[in-house]
Amino acid sequence: MRVESLNRIHPGVLAIQRELDKIDRLRLPIASCRDVERILVRQVTKELDRALPWQAGHGRRTATIALAVGRELGLSSDDLHHLTLAAYLHDVGLLMLPPGLMDSTAFLEPDTYVAVQNHCRIGAALLEPYAFLQEAAILVAYHHERWDGTGYPYGIRGPFIPLGARILSVADAYDAIQVPEATDSTLRDLIASRILHVAAGTQFDPTIVAALTSCLDHRNTDDCRSGV
Repeated sequence: MRVESLNRIHPGVLAIQRELDKIDRLRLPIASCRDVERILVRQVTKELDRALPWQAGHGRRTATIALAVGRELGLSSDDLHHLTLAAYLHDVGLLMLPPGLMDSTAFLEPDTYVAVQNHCRIGAALLEPYAFLQEAAILVAYHHERWDGTGYPYGIRGPFIPLGARILSVADAYDAIQVPEATDSTLRDLIASRILHVAAGTQFDPTIVAALTSCLDHRNTDDCRSGV
């Protein structure tokens, strides 16, 4: 379902749709198609950064972390590709929220929080019409589900949540954790990792948290922090 109503839609959504349309119409050899899709979708994230300046770069950092974890878990090249695209665009649904709700750092009343929870579903609906993003759209739809079943928007649990969405959930949270008192990036990473461990088994799949920890322990932080 494409959204075309100019009086309701953030202009960034329309710009992103135009760029995704161009990518979707590309007819490239299979050998180069994935690389081009990844490069061009990464460029699309600049529109997200302009629209959501308080989290600029979050999509690219989340993609890098998710890719490192996916490799640690032995995902196929196809699955890694779809996971990367989903990570780049996982917050696109925020642009469909009313302006006062787009800032995820703002305090939310219970009724407005329910509206914000819809951003996963809306984001997936925006991406699903593009053939090359149909797998990524599934991961976007489920990336705020919780291992214990108390997540949103569908409340599914455990292994019923797609693996890529479980990875995306951990990568998203890891990058989003703010540790103002930690001026050293290594200390920040350690604190963020410990926070995820506390939530393993409830919010997050413990296997995914362990895989992220393994990346960090191997100092694959070059993988986890450099761009993809």
